[in-house]
Amino acid sequence: MVPGEAAPTSPRGPFAGREFQARVISAILLGAVVLSALILGGWPFAVIWLAAGIVFAAEWIGMSAIAPRRLVLSLTATTLFGLVLCLHGDAPVGVGLGVGAVGALLVAAIAKDGPGRLRAVLGLASAAVVALVPTALRDDPAIGLLGPAWMFAVVWTTDIVAYFTGRTLGGPKLMPRVSPKKTWSGALGGLGGGTLAGIGIVVLAREHGWSNLATAPLVLVGALSATASILSQGGDLVESALKRRYGVKDSGRAIPGHGGVMDRLDGFFAVALLAGFYLIARRLAAA
Repeated sequence: MVPGEAAPTSPRGPFAGREFQARVISAILLGAVVLSALILGGWPFAVIWLAAGIVFAAEWIGMSAIAPRRLVLSLTATTLFGLVLCLHGDAPVGVGLGVGAVGALLVAAIAKDGPGRLRAVLGLASAAVVALVPTALRDDPAIGLLGPAWMFAVVWTTDIVAYFTGRTLGGPKLMPRVSPKKTWSGALGGLGGGTLAGIGIVVLAREHGWSNLATAPLVLVGALSATASILSQGGDLVESALKRRYGVKDSGRAIPGHGGVMDRLDGFFAVALLAGFYLIARRLAAA
């Protein structure tokens, strides 16, 4: 090397660096824990999603500056715990609705100012979706493993394929004002990957007899999987917009390489909301 010449730097691709390594390791570890709990079912699965819902709410309360923070979080966590007890204990629907209503009234009464009250109630409702829907699907004998497994397959594959496709191909930005790094190539790649993953998990469930729902026509499964993939990416964009609104880079620091639980579950929340509407419609149809 010529004296005074800068030392050559090793090429850094789009997937180099400690942050990417932390992202991969965290995803593998979390995936292993969640899938193990999914297979076990019961309280192990319910507790994981209760914890996720509580942290989800905590990050939202902190990010949106709801006050008094600790008291609102305590009431939210207590309400979520009560709702999970009702769900997992097969309590009548009216009891669960009562617990949720009382919790919403309390957090609204405690939170300061009108916007804060609305944000507190929305936080509780959103956290309840995260805490309850996966467990409700897993506990339903007619759905079982397939419901949560389908959600994981679509959301995780959409996220992974969109990330790698977008970083590799680049191209026009999807919504630069909301999320500058997201591209159309990533969005379309994620859509294709998520749709195929949703179909694939249903085919696998059909072969192993996981659920009666596995007999659904694959065309319908593909359409629902594509819808869920779009919703997942939409949830990601909504959370990006919220973070810009409140001036934060990440919702929290709970997951190395990923940020907070909200950052990890933004797309999952949107799909869980869709699954929640399905559960409600199914119960109403059976009534």
